[in-house]
Amino acid sequence: MTEITRVPLQPVAKGAVTKIWLGVAAIALAAGGVAYAALPPSVDVKTLTAGSGESPTADDVVLINYKGTLPDGKVFDEAKQVPMALNEVVPGFTKALVKMQRGGKYMVEIPAELAYGDKAVGDIPANTDLTFEIELIDFKSRAEIEQQQRILQQLQQMQSQGGMPGAEAQAHP
Repeated sequence: MTEITRVPLQPVAKGAVTKIWLGVAAIALAAGGVAYAALPPSVDVKTLTAGSGESPTADDVVLINYKGTLPDGKVFDEAKQVPMALNEVVPGFTKALVKMQRGGKYMVEIPAELAYGDKAVGDIPANTDLTFEIELIDFKSRAEIEQQQRILQQLQQMQSQGGMPGAEAQAHP
């Protein structure tokens, strides 16, 4: 037969379980802090006036009014009824606009990492967070824009080749 060796268990000291749980909690908090620090930067979008309907996609072209300011409040850019292709602007601008709806007005804070990063551009110093007030007037897909451009080109060609069809019939009653 096999002989079993018995090892007596020592009683747990008073307060040791509490210390173990405190250690576990400290490790969990440290892990959460590391995970939070590793999160990618994000854009903060606050609604000033709610819009309605769908939101643009990163492939759309938007028509907007906007004002961009630096952290000290200095306006570095402002424009009205500006068409912009969302895939041709800084990443933070795209991330903000895809959260908006037609007709809405928004306050947007873009961290430097999603703006111009470590590059100075115009009046914007390197590593600067940017704030924008943006009004989304309208948006269209790139396909819609290209179709409208083709139609306009066809109309221009027809006009340059002697007018539009039916123009002669209207000129001579």
